[in-house]
Amino acid sequence: MKVTNLGYLIKEGIRGIFLHGFMSFAAVIVTVACLVIVGGFSSLVYNVNIMVEDLNKTNEIVAIVDASLTDAEARSIGTKINQIDNVFQAEFKTREKALEEFIADHQNDPVFGGVDAATLRHRYVVVLENNELMEDTAAQLSLIPGIAEVKADFEMAAGFITLQNVLHVASIAVIAVLLVVSLLIISNTVKLAMYDRKDEIAIMKMVGATNGFIRLPFVVEGFMLGMIGALISFFMLWAMYNALVNRLAEVDTLKLFNFVPFSELLAPMIATFMAAGLFVGIVGSWTSIRKFMDV
Repeated sequence: MKVTNLGYLIKEGIRGIFLHGFMSFAAVIVTVACLVIVGGFSSLVYNVNIMVEDLNKTNEIVAIVDASLTDAEARSIGTKINQIDNVFQAEFKTREKALEEFIADHQNDPVFGGVDAATLRHRYVVVLENNELMEDTAAQLSLIPGIAEVKADFEMAAGFITLQNVLHVASIAVIAVLLVVSLLIISNTVKLAMYDRKDEIAIMKMVGATNGFIRLPFVVEGFMLGMIGALISFFMLWAMYNALVNRLAEVDTLKLFNFVPFSELLAPMIATFMAAGLFVGIVGSWTSIRKFMDV
């Protein structure tokens, strides 16, 4: 393509934006609204997913060691536990440590002060890589010689997994709907421009202009609208996210909501917003033009 033709396409794309100023403004605003909601919802899902994973790690398997084993024999079992594929970490806890934690969990109730550590047994607290395989891993642990009992809360693990799956499905559905809405808005904006310029398009076709040459100014227009919306929505989301995190830090004294800094989301957000802007702008304009080519 010649440089003069490229300049013409850009100039016509910009002219189209200002020629239909109100609809262009409406398309940008709706695109910004949709992308801010998409980005905000995606950020929330990402953070909640991390929180759920952290909570999931607290759902551990406890492997009780046979009371007949010596301290050295009990510690040697750790090697076999760590050889199981799904085991992320296995922490050995002595009888004394188990008793200390038990008393602390009961707020140092003096009733338990006279309990002898010898009444308890050594144990391993096992953290898994994938809690979906908890039952299989528990079964493998129970087969290790020297492990007398395996305790695990399978229902809680299943609840966490269900929550993560629901979040993933909901996020995909919301993002898809909002992108389609943005696509339709920009598509309708370009269609209005096409109605106003049907005669111009007919003349261009009569003098030999190709369909591609006629389409491109409208694609440029859609591209610009999409990118403007993407840039505005990105910086709006950045400001809103930081404001929310700072506000939560002030009121959440118990640190229940640990949101990651926006810098951790920066690269994927930039890529996502630019891709969404390109997709909404170019695809929206390209599909709306096709029906007007037969004039």
